Amino acid sequence: MTDLLVMASDVRRTLEPGELLITQADPGGNIFVLEAGELAVERDGVPITTLSTPNALVGEMSVLLGTPNSASVRAITHATVRVIENARDQLMKDPELTFRLASLVAGRLDATTGLLVELAKEHSGKAEQSLLARILSAIHVQADEATVTRRDLFA
Repeated sequence: MTDLLVMASDVRRTLEPGELLITQADPGGNIFVLEAGELAVERDGVPITTLSTPNALVGEMSVLLGTPNSASVRAITHATVRVIENARDQLMKDPELTFRLASLVAGRLDATTGLLVELAKEHSGKAEQSLLARILSAIHVQADEATVTRRDLFA
């Protein structure tokens, strides 16, 4: 499968340590592919992950869902990203890029579901089981059902 860095545009953005690439709640629209460096992802003040592998992708959730950015992304070190500008339009025009992105998102969903199943097994019969069951149920919503939001899960 073609490398995302090859598929991304030649538009590059260089970040200094501490510089924000994406701000939570801002409008999305671009997808960023990590070329070099390390990025930190944080949602609602909670650290989610750090990314340092070339081809790591950020910004795709807001593009695919048509929502504001769900997390902030900040450079930990000097970092360079490739920018897929107006990503929704690019995805509509480029089936190979769209398939590559879908593969990455499906892989994340598979890993997340596997982890949730393991946690559900560990917490069987405990209070946490109810929350885990709600999350697993939301992940497997049917394509023709309404989009499930965080509010649906935690209200």
